[in-house]
Amino acid sequence: MNRREALRLITAGTASMLLPSFVRVRSRALKIGIVGGKVFYNGSFKNLFVGIDQNNRLVVSDVVLPSEALYEVHGKVVSAGFIDILGDNSSNPERTYHIFEKYKVTDGLTTVLQMHGGSGDPAAFYDYFGRKPHYVNYGVSTKVMSIRYKYSTVAARLKAVERALEAGALGVSHSLEYQPTPYDEVLAYARLAHRYERPFVLHLRYSSPEKELEGVREAIRLAADAGVHLHIAHLHSTGGTYHMAEALELIAQARARGLRITTCVYPYSYWATYLHSKRFDPGWRSYYGLDYSDLVVVGTGERLTPARFEQLRRTPGVLVAVPEGTMPLHKTVDLALQTDFCMIGSDGGIEREPRANSHPRGAGCFATAIRHALSIGMPLEKILTKMTTLPASLAPSLLQPRAAIENGRIADITVFDPETIEGMATVSNPNRFSKGIELVVVNGEVAYEGGLLRKQNGQAIRY
Repeated sequence: MNRREALRLITAGTASMLLPSFVRVRSRALKIGIVGGKVFYNGSFKNLFVGIDQNNRLVVSDVVLPSEALYEVHGKVVSAGFIDILGDNSSNPERTYHIFEKYKVTDGLTTVLQMHGGSGDPAAFYDYFGRKPHYVNYGVSTKVMSIRYKYSTVAARLKAVERALEAGALGVSHSLEYQPTPYDEVLAYARLAHRYERPFVLHLRYSSPEKELEGVREAIRLAADAGVHLHIAHLHSTGGTYHMAEALELIAQARARGLRITTCVYPYSYWATYLHSKRFDPGWRSYYGLDYSDLVVVGTGERLTPARFEQLRRTPGVLVAVPEGTMPLHKTVDLALQTDFCMIGSDGGIEREPRANSHPRGAGCFATAIRHALSIGMPLEKILTKMTTLPASLAPSLLQPRAAIENGRIADITVFDPETIEGMATVSNPNRFSKGIELVVVNGEVAYEGGLLRKQNGQAIRY
């Protein structure tokens, strides 16, 4: 008799005599049991048994309970599944979503929401993808950029945004740097989001050293004028690249006045975006202190020349990365992570194989975030909060049931090795699974285990 069989016999025989302090003993065996790990429970680590019942709900106990499948995870961390509120798969999701989700679940994600961008027609999005299998839970915000391309008047645009919210969109998102828009029109979108009790996710207007704080102040003004929960996307790349301490102080002061503002970062010292975007309009070299040879085509490693820059700029969809250190982590990300209003958000996604033209954050953001947090001495509990409960604040009624290990919660779980976890994706090869992710459970079914993809049991997240 091996150890696992013995453990099952012992727990089956003693469960009726021991009354756990966390849960009543079930008469039926649990579907899955997880034993031996450090469980992230109520903000700290505890030695607990975590089970999944026949209804795909969590059972937490201080003794082992009978289980049909028992996972022994000694030395590993058992957490609620990671939540990415800033996934990005908007270019051709019908063709690429399966690849996108594969590289998310292998990074420990159980829920991936496209709340920065999303869809111009969430009703059609949910209808189409509701008929597809998914490795992770999924959902979209209302993409104002797409709506503004489609409709020429503000009135028509507002009606389209409202239809999207009525169809269950998770919020309203807009990118002011990529599509400059008058303040009054942006305010109207933010007020609609507030009326429907959804967040307004904003890519700020400026990323230059001289103006980036003006974008932060505009966001704060919007939060005040609209009363909306305003989320600033990737503050370290737009808004706090050069003045992070000042940007964080402005946000902290606004929150102290009662405004609802959050933000996010991804744990990389370089950004990447499309050459055809306004970010590379004339003047970009002086804005960012960069030159043509600093730009690298992601997935190939090609460095640009002036002629090649002009050629590829006429080709929509070519993503280039700036050098490592462009956004020094100790001056940007590390400062933001010390606040209680900054979470992790990838702003990325892998869309092609075998080599994607995508920032490595699309495959390795969350494992990289944990490794980086540990490297700078941040408690593991703090970074996990920024990957679970804090992201859930953007859609609390939908996400809180998934964002913690507690009795009765939906069984979304990530198990990882804190000694080996690390994002392996690079600029030259973004298509690499993260290291140290041992087990991912989505809605009670094993989605990823021991380096292998398993069941597709993701569900739509929508209002």
